Order: sequence, then structure tokens, then C-alpha cells
Amino acid sequence: MTDPQGTIIEIIRDNRGVRAIVAVEAALVCARCASGRGCGAGIFAARQGVRRLDVALQEGGDFAEGDAVSIELAPGNVLRAALLVYGLPLAGAAAGAAAAYAFALGDAGAAATALVGLAAGAMAGRRRLRDDACAARFTPTLSRRDVPDR
Repeated sequence: MTDPQGTIIEIIRDNRGVRAIVAVEAALVCARCASGRGCGAGIFAARQGVRRLDVALQEGGDFAEGDAVSIELAPGNVLRAALLVYGLPLAGAAAGAAAAYAFALGDAGAAATALVGLAAGAMAGRRRLRDDACAARFTPTLSRRDVPDR
């Protein structure tokens, strides 16, 4: 997947540091996802329109409003986010199926409890991602200014 590109709309300096509001086209940027063969990360995301992202700026960066930029998330944070988004629902489904096995609920019971566990894991991951401390960890940064070809 390529880093998404956007345009800086506003630069904010406050007690949280230096940040930029970046407008990013919400269209899929991954060629595999665009062809329908991706991992499914964007399955519930809007596919059209412009999204505004709050992006951390590194100190000393010479970014200005109107700059075209690329946005990135640290590789370690990508893994952590994937564990929250995919790992918690998978763990919930496995726990539900294991509970059905422990209580001898049969195949239908295992399927039902796995679905309940899947939903519970998805809700737990979503709730965790909405937490301010967690969201701060997953704040993207501007990796570079894009210079248009001339």
C-alpha cells in the first residue's frame, strides 16, 4: 500500500504540539484494494469524498498551508492497529467457540457463540481505538512534501 497523499489545509500550534489538518481523498490508495483483492481494511470506510486528518508535524519541519504531502504511520503502530482491528475480533470468535465446546453446545451453538465473540471483539477494538491515549499513538505523521512533476 502506498502512503496517502493530501494537502495541508491548516497548521495548528497549541499545547499538544504542532499539528496540521490535511485533506485526503478518501478513495482507496492501495492497488490491491482497488481491484477487490486487498486485506479488507477499508471495508467499512467511505470510498468517496475528502477526509480531514489531524496529523502530527515533526519539529523543524518547513511545511506550510497548501503543501501537497504524504502521510505515514510508523510500522510498529500499523502492527498494533492491525492487532486491535483484526486480533481482538479473532480472539473473541475463538473464545466464543471454545466456550461452546466447553459447555457442549454443539455446532450451532459454537457458530452462534463465535459470532457473538466476534462482535464483542470488534466492539472492544473499536472502543479501544476511540480512547484518546490510544488514538494519540496512532496519529499519522507527514513523511515528506510532494513536489509536483514539471
